[in-house]
Amino acid sequence: MSLLSHSFKVSPICVAVVSALTLAPAVAEETKTEAVSSTNIERISVTGRSFNDYKIGSASGAMRGDISLMDTPQSVAVIPDFITDEQLATNLSEVLVNDSSVTGGSEKWNRQVFSIRGFELSSGSGYLINGQQQWSHYVQPIETLQQVEILKGPSSMLYGQSGPGGLINMVTKKPTYDTVFDLGFDTDEHGSTRFQLDAGGSLNEDQTIRYRTVLVKQDSKYWRTYSAENGQDGTNQERDRWLGYLNLEFDITEDLLLSLKYDHTQDKTGIDRGGWLDSDGDLIGGSDIIWDQPWAFTDNTITNMGADITYFISDNWKIKAGYNEQQFNRQRLDSSPSLAKNSEDPFTDGYTVSPFDRYDDWQHKTGYVDFVGNFSTGGLDHQFLLGANILDYYYGQLKESGEKKQLVMPGQPLPKPDLDYNNDETLYESEYKHYGFYIQDLVTINDEWQVLAGVRYDEQKREGAGRNSYAVSPKFGVIYSPAANGSIYVNYSKSFTPQSIVNDERDVNDGTNLNPEYGEQYELGTKWELFDGSLLLTGAIFDITVSNVTVTQDLEVPTEDFDTITTQEGEQRHKGFEMGAQGQVSDSWFMTASMMYLNAEYITPAGDHDNLDGMTPVDAPEWSANIWTRYEMTDNLAFNFGAIYVGERFANTSNTVTKDGYVRFDMGAAYTMDVMGSDVSVRLNVKNLFDEEYLAGGTTTDVTVGEGRHFGLALEAKF
Repeated sequence: MSLLSHSFKVSPICVAVVSALTLAPAVAEETKTEAVSSTNIERISVTGRSFNDYKIGSASGAMRGDISLMDTPQSVAVIPDFITDEQLATNLSEVLVNDSSVTGGSEKWNRQVFSIRGFELSSGSGYLINGQQQWSHYVQPIETLQQVEILKGPSSMLYGQSGPGGLINMVTKKPTYDTVFDLGFDTDEHGSTRFQLDAGGSLNEDQTIRYRTVLVKQDSKYWRTYSAENGQDGTNQERDRWLGYLNLEFDITEDLLLSLKYDHTQDKTGIDRGGWLDSDGDLIGGSDIIWDQPWAFTDNTITNMGADITYFISDNWKIKAGYNEQQFNRQRLDSSPSLAKNSEDPFTDGYTVSPFDRYDDWQHKTGYVDFVGNFSTGGLDHQFLLGANILDYYYGQLKESGEKKQLVMPGQPLPKPDLDYNNDETLYESEYKHYGFYIQDLVTINDEWQVLAGVRYDEQKREGAGRNSYAVSPKFGVIYSPAANGSIYVNYSKSFTPQSIVNDERDVNDGTNLNPEYGEQYELGTKWELFDGSLLLTGAIFDITVSNVTVTQDLEVPTEDFDTITTQEGEQRHKGFEMGAQGQVSDSWFMTASMMYLNAEYITPAGDHDNLDGMTPVDAPEWSANIWTRYEMTDNLAFNFGAIYVGERFANTSNTVTKDGYVRFDMGAAYTMDVMGSDVSVRLNVKNLFDEEYLAGGTTTDVTVGEGRHFGLALEAKF
């Protein structure tokens, strides 16, 4: 229902990661194996993983099918739930730190922003659930996920509107044939708790009806406070979340499979927009100070309902179709604090609060049809895809603003304003429909050569003259395999990212229609499987150029009515290289590691407004790296060690404010025992072991302040 009806420095961790990546080929000796072609299509949902718990053999989102990563001419990282469970991850940000090509941005308003290869992901087109676009303006639940796939570089050929840096595809847990029943509980030193139930199995004797369900109840208490130092009540920010997920599978016939999915999230939290930085890049006030008022909150309600059906025409051909409807409602009662004009000292000059109450209604309806087949012609093997997808998007907003007030410090907390967003006179609406048709063919010429070719036509329709966008997005790739266990590839791809209108009353160009952004990428990469296929090494060099770039800047001299200006000018070019390792190094040692070098800059014509030529985008570090390892002392006892390095970054588009680079070290240990025939495990993790002070993502007005040493304890029982 819509609203209408109501010189650079290299960190030691970088050196460690590079050493790990370059050492393995020297010690591995591979045995060449023959390719085996199967005459039967696998129709069973497999819960086990290829090789080991750290390494995944394919990414369903990269090619819209279960094609091996070795046969994918694209850089792809896959993070399995086994690793994120080890790390006691509670949100998508804590999952994505496992790939250095992803950097985090602001986390204000109970949402998370990410960039891939330096390009920020759009909430509407940067995230997929099982290959379908998902509105992601909130903290994504991860307890329902089997794995997270990071598809690097433009993916518009398969998914239409999407950014040049890549996509995040979240693959949900599938029903199981055998009974699965897991209970989990975790807590931390702040008193946060999370209870989880994960169950699956067959509902009938023939196992033709299967299910998977996940239930989560989480109560979080954060370390930052609505500090009495600035006249507030001294309480901590809190979050209350619960999640329900159900997936049912029906074997209607031997050749027809139906899957029904439903999930519901209720997530309410106090607002912490983050810290403020002065012109030297230093944090204003204490690291634990929340500038928002204690009564400010966001309350998100998200429901997804969908169905997928697969018909196996023959052993080599199938048709897949799916539909998902997402309803996302949010109330945001915001105090919207900001520094006084021309001031960097709120303790002397006070600060401004501009309260408002706002209701948002997002509706995402997506559907697809894929025709997939394997065949041979003239001695060439083809893996063929023909498909179409559609997105129907609606957004509505109601808002009431309160009186702007100047708070003097120290002082009394500002009383909760008497605001009611339910006023139709403030209704703002936006909607569009997006259609796409695509064709792709992966041709195997012989044991050494493969060629990928694909093209897509896109059309986005908005109400009003001149509001439609069109694009043709090709993709080409060539794979050369000098050995059975290794490949070298090159690809060319384009991205298409429609823009809407500027919707900010404090922006000089509020209401302006924006043109689409277009990007193109050249990538050269290599992939090698070592130690009998148990360890995957990857590397890639990329060059991405985007034209018609949308940039929002702070005004040098803010006025009474305007703070920012949004324009489209020039280009953005990101060049760099990546390396990665994932899998089993020895009988007892497992690892996942990656690193990225990035040279990102704006290229704008001379004379344009506030020329950004040569400037680097916010939160695009030159160097970044990560490593997470598991060493099994015995069958029951395992230790983990991890490190995350993020280099120096800019906190504003004019590059006048810099955030220092940092290294964060993490450790963990887990012990598993048999209790009355059930596996029970106990885990203790320590994040930021050496209590490093650091600033994470965000700008000068909403930077995320890194937490100090943090302890987590978890219990899990598998029945």
